[in-house]
Amino acid sequence: MTQISNEPSFRESVELMVDKAMTAMNLDAGTAQAIKSCNAVLQVQFPVKIRGKIEIFTGWRATHSTHRLPSKGGIRYAPYANQNEVEALAALMTYKCAIVDVPFGGSKGALVIDPNLYDRDELELITRRFTLELVRKGFLSPSTNVPAPDVGTGQREMAWIADTYKHLHPEDINYVACVTGKPVHHGGIQGRIEATGRGVQYAIREFFRHSEDVKKARMSGSLDGKTCIIQGLGNVGYHAAKFLSEEDGVKITAVIERDGVLISDDGIHIEDLFQHILEHGSIKNFPSARFDENGIAALEKECDILIPAALESQITLENAARINAKLIVEAANGPVTYGADEILNKKGTIIIPDAYANAGGVTVSYFEWIRNISHIRFGRMQKRHDELRGHNIASMVEEITGKTVSETLRNSITQGAEELDLVRSGLDDTMRLSYQQIRNTLENDENVHDLRTACYVTSISKIARSYLDIGVF
Repeated sequence: MTQISNEPSFRESVELMVDKAMTAMNLDAGTAQAIKSCNAVLQVQFPVKIRGKIEIFTGWRATHSTHRLPSKGGIRYAPYANQNEVEALAALMTYKCAIVDVPFGGSKGALVIDPNLYDRDELELITRRFTLELVRKGFLSPSTNVPAPDVGTGQREMAWIADTYKHLHPEDINYVACVTGKPVHHGGIQGRIEATGRGVQYAIREFFRHSEDVKKARMSGSLDGKTCIIQGLGNVGYHAAKFLSEEDGVKITAVIERDGVLISDDGIHIEDLFQHILEHGSIKNFPSARFDENGIAALEKECDILIPAALESQITLENAARINAKLIVEAANGPVTYGADEILNKKGTIIIPDAYANAGGVTVSYFEWIRNISHIRFGRMQKRHDELRGHNIASMVEEITGKTVSETLRNSITQGAEELDLVRSGLDDTMRLSYQQIRNTLENDENVHDLRTACYVTSISKIARSYLDIGVF
């Protein structure tokens, strides 16, 4: 992405935020450097014949940490991708995994490409060639380095990667675990597509369970009726907005996209808008809201909750002082720069940081990886047993009381958990417990004054303990 004047790069912002946490911890310089260092970075350049001409593609895979294996992180396809960004995202993955107690190291990958310029067959050819480079160099396998979808990639690309790895390593019975975010019928897991957006919802729900935290954000009560602005209606933004509005009563008053912003103080129906975008390729001419071409200015619109779910460096030194949200939830990676973060903290704006808020994706990726390694879907062994136990409980209640249990209640008691139920339950539990750990750090460490620093202190403490346990230092 374009470097913003007078601001650190995305990588520098991540490092500055980590340094702030390490200073608060009084972590010695050697330990700090060991944790911050990127273990390895692979750059590849490979030719692919497209429409009769040879094109050279450049890609990277960065492995930030291997204190836990495999290292985990997405692969993005973007024309603005660069090595610094990849290394920053790999570092962020290390801290993110530690925050939510997912036993992975941090990794990230990228290919410099605009996917919109190529058709399906061409993208498949490019993806398979990129996979070949990663596998040959030891940067992709179920046991050491596992990619996932990111900007510009999805289930389709992950299926191509898994199939390519299978053909290169036909003896590996765990081949399907070499990537996560696959289609369900190719070894994926239910709930993975929605996972990051669902995790954002669960993070906000947990925040609102703590009335003291809500009060610090100059709000009160529950989520119901709170106003929210979403930037970016991609996979993460769409699911977060949909779940918050349909299940929690949040009113989406603005949706910011590449071509502008839709504004409606009465609330925007997210599913209707999503279908409009699928049909027309734009948010323009959506009948239930006012359109304005100046989308970035809508970040400054007054609201209770602002969810930047697009790209890095959207709230900067230039506009931070004019942000009127009471709570910012970073669904994207690095949407708030280091300088903007300091301005917002001084204003009293509460920020739920990216390293925690968007960790739903890697959490459910972990569930998928476990499912692939164990070669059994969740719930298969116990579902019917749980249903039978529910029937017995309902029958016991009827026998003791002499009254008939209603059909609705009986069905709710006797229904065994599906895989999706278990995935959502595991994600909800993860987001709840992780926030409570972060909150505990904020409350009990006198050197920590905001959730982001608390987040990194919590994460770095776990990583340092892990390094110490295995004798790295």
